[in-house]
Amino acid sequence: MTISEMLARNARMYPDDSALIELKPSKRIRKEITWKQFDERANRVANALMDRGVSKGDKVIHLMMNSINWLEAYFGIIRTGAWAVPLNFRFTSRDIKYCADIAEAKVMILSEEFTERVEAIRSQLPTIKRYIFVGQNLPEAMEDFEDIISEASPQPIDIELSDEDACGLYFTSGTTGAPKPILITHKNMECAAITENIQHYQKHEGNFILLPPLYHTGAKMHWFGSLIVGGRATLLTEISPQYIFEAVHQERGTVVWLLVPWAQDILGALDRGELKKEDYDLSCWRLMHIGAQPVPPSLVKHWKEYFPDMQYDTTYGLSESTGPGCVHLGIENERKVGAIGKAGFNWETRIVDENGKNVPQGEIGELLVRGNGVMKEYYKNPEKTAETIKNGWLYTGDMARVDEEGFIYLVDRKKDLVITGGENIYPVEVEDVLQSHPKIYDVGVIGIPDERLGEIAAAIIDPKPGETLTEEEVNKFCEQNLPRYKRPRRIIFDKVPRNPTGKIEKPKLRKKYAA
Repeated sequence: MTISEMLARNARMYPDDSALIELKPSKRIRKEITWKQFDERANRVANALMDRGVSKGDKVIHLMMNSINWLEAYFGIIRTGAWAVPLNFRFTSRDIKYCADIAEAKVMILSEEFTERVEAIRSQLPTIKRYIFVGQNLPEAMEDFEDIISEASPQPIDIELSDEDACGLYFTSGTTGAPKPILITHKNMECAAITENIQHYQKHEGNFILLPPLYHTGAKMHWFGSLIVGGRATLLTEISPQYIFEAVHQERGTVVWLLVPWAQDILGALDRGELKKEDYDLSCWRLMHIGAQPVPPSLVKHWKEYFPDMQYDTTYGLSESTGPGCVHLGIENERKVGAIGKAGFNWETRIVDENGKNVPQGEIGELLVRGNGVMKEYYKNPEKTAETIKNGWLYTGDMARVDEEGFIYLVDRKKDLVITGGENIYPVEVEDVLQSHPKIYDVGVIGIPDERLGEIAAAIIDPKPGETLTEEEVNKFCEQNLPRYKRPRRIIFDKVPRNPTGKIEKPKLRKKYAA
């Protein structure tokens, strides 16, 4: 059953039940729609797109902030048989153009936050024939989202979708820094829904408090576990410890997926007395789980001091596995906090050496996963696909070991990935940008530990001989050329060690600055 069919079934079974709630606390805005309304508006989006020439296999770029409209557009796109292409809302104009060129998208649906970035490159996007705009101040030659769906039919469209049909093109940064296009199928999406529901016991009566960006193959796929049983979701569009507690209290939230920084912010506010549990009824909050980056065991221990009866889980995944769930700790295994867990429901795992042979228990190797969530391919990159998927096994690039009970522990990353607050930063991309500065001779970027974010990116910079370069100059240059989350948070002026073949010796830098 595709996720589109799951939505249609919910509309038949629970037409008047709440499906989605959207909260913007600072403006005291609350929106809510039922399953029937959600289903009909998704149909209207699909019919409006088909009226504008979108057909099966076309690509529709999806550039919006979290909202009910985001999900209406997403389901509408995939109902046409087209591929939804959700883009990171932190992408610069250059990133957007890069993704649009690869996707050869026919339509773009964007919200008003992105007007300036899109207008800057609009003349350079020849394949995009239609722009559909969500928000106020409609730009010239764009169509208003509400206008077009109000005119479209709410009836289902007659498009046959199979499990193997592609439905999503997700861009994730690669080792070269350029976003990699990952092609996801309906079967992949269904796998995410089933795995999540089985592992986290989501029920129709529950309410999933949805915080992270919807463009990720992360929190949205966690919510799929509620979608499959008609459980509602609350989209909290502004995040603070107080807002999270208010959302759980007011909407009777049962499940909240957090990033490490958000959990730390909550604990810090509780420790300082800025937030008080007794001011809220949190008895409905059944499960808190974390993923996207290593989770310090001390954080979970601290959390359980405040919430001793709340269930906890760690989840592991990657975009290539259609998000989280291929490995998870399990709410019954809190004693093993520090491990990422075991193979998820209907998944298999292996840890192998460089020759693809299983390593003995306790030894370090590369983590492999296999299941119905493994992506179809890296779009337009058969060589990289063949390198990453072998006999159905997805080579994750993460180094791991397994203990005597079968629990998997991540040891290091095979690639030089830096994870800051759940966002992936690839040093090569940052290095390439900084290298273009006229005063910089050499640069190396590494991750260094950070209590709140897990890691932060640090740039070790060697100025050109005779040049004077300040930290302020570097930060200003980064502000102009990099999205906020990719900017180094620490600037260090030093020599950059390289080996005889010219490669940066990252272990030396880590030993000096990250130990």
